[in-house]
Amino acid sequence: MPNPLVHKLNCYVGLSEDDRMCLADAMSPSRMVAARTDIIHEGDDPRAINVILEGWACRYRQFANGRRQIVSLLLPGDPCDPHIFLLDEMDHAIGAITPVLLGQISGPAMRDVIARSPRLDMAFHREALATAAIQREWTVSLGSRTGIERLAHLFCEVHARLAAIGLSDGNTCAMPMTQNDLGDAMGQTSVHINRTLQELRGMGLITLRSRRLTIHDPAALARLAHFDTAYLHLTEAGHAAAR
Repeated sequence: MPNPLVHKLNCYVGLSEDDRMCLADAMSPSRMVAARTDIIHEGDDPRAINVILEGWACRYRQFANGRRQIVSLLLPGDPCDPHIFLLDEMDHAIGAITPVLLGQISGPAMRDVIARSPRLDMAFHREALATAAIQREWTVSLGSRTGIERLAHLFCEVHARLAAIGLSDGNTCAMPMTQNDLGDAMGQTSVHINRTLQELRGMGLITLRSRRLTIHDPAALARLAHFDTAYLHLTEAGHAAAR
């Protein structure tokens, strides 16, 4: 099975066969994590980098009263912060949205990888910078975009990220998030999300059925969302796939 982490890093820096083998050697045997369970808890010691190989996960914060804010989505190929092992404890939790096939790279193994390969060092740094840019865009959405613009932007972003690593089928991609999940990510209630989805459907822009999202008019949805792929910082090959 092709390693989605290799596919993703290749969107930032062209990797050699030696680089690919180096990553394969560093990765521990994969394990399955059930849907709706935590991969790592807030307060845990982050001794290793978790890598999403299959499935969807999210970073989130949860209050004592049960309210939850999803602060980012983790898709196949995403390392859950390649430098997280430098911290003493997790300041957020990572939870599986779907069943997740998880790989891990230990802190010492990551240090060895970036010491052996300048290309991998650059790729991981570019990935971290792109992740920070995505986080800024989510902040812009929560602070300045309207409800329909927020959801449209999320759909555009998810499709672009999946397309860049070969996990879209034309204008269709996976969308396993429930309306509650979308509400937790958008800072809205599930009732508001339901109305917004109906509005997007009524405009003929999307279909969301059986955990699959189809964007019928990508240009129109991007205009509505004020979406520009530039903040994803993909190479030309990655951009071409994301279009």
